[in-house]
Amino acid sequence: MYQLKKLPLATLVSSILLLTACGDDKIVEVIKEVEVEVPAPVPTPVNFSYEITVTNLTNSQPLSPVAVILHKQSHVFSVGGIASLELEQMAEGGDNSGLMNWGFGLASRSGAAPIGPGASETIMITIEDVSDANLSLASMLVNTNDGFSGLDAWNVSQLALGDSWTTNAFTYDAGTEANTEAAGTIPGPADGSEGAGFNTDRDDSGFISMHPGVVSSDDGLNTSILTQAHKFDNPSMRIKVTRIE
Repeated sequence: MYQLKKLPLATLVSSILLLTACGDDKIVEVIKEVEVEVPAPVPTPVNFSYEITVTNLTNSQPLSPVAVILHKQSHVFSVGGIASLELEQMAEGGDNSGLMNWGFGLASRSGAAPIGPGASETIMITIEDVSDANLSLASMLVNTNDGFSGLDAWNVSQLALGDSWTTNAFTYDAGTEANTEAAGTIPGPADGSEGAGFNTDRDDSGFISMHPGVVSSDDGLNTSILTQAHKFDNPSMRIKVTRIE
């Protein structure tokens, strides 16, 4: 009697194998069609990566480390809206940690350090399998009480690979802290970097608006620690977005 050689499953196809004994035509075994279940391939994630270059256009207003966020829902800020606690923390004290962990964010990156007047920083951010995310970013003008600049919910699907888009961003008032410019209320170098920064009390308009600018001691506000050097024109920030992957 011949032995049937065991074949790997991968080699078994829809066929019938007839084996006969020596000297006669007796069928000794029939192997029927075997169905092999092949696991579905695991899809490879597709990355979408962007370089965001932020340039400080002011004269004497350092920008706090920039918060860069990719998201699908909601808005980081909107004129006429009420600032979230996360935005208030950033706009009053330059702390972007709340925005980095914002509940609607799908991906986030922080700038490495404050951006000085005239300087730039490039931040790279990557998201998997989402080609139409919204891009938001925000940074405090640290020689103010609650002034900030940024971009809200710009859809990156407009960029093909290698494309760039550039815009200028204005300065906004978070509406959470009165613009007293008094000593101990500003976290930037104009106040010796010893300002109070974030405070949970809200004593301003209560809504986000275009920033009216500063009224310095040179303008006759004797209690202000700011000078004319700390004034700023709009726009205060330039943003360039490039899709690199």
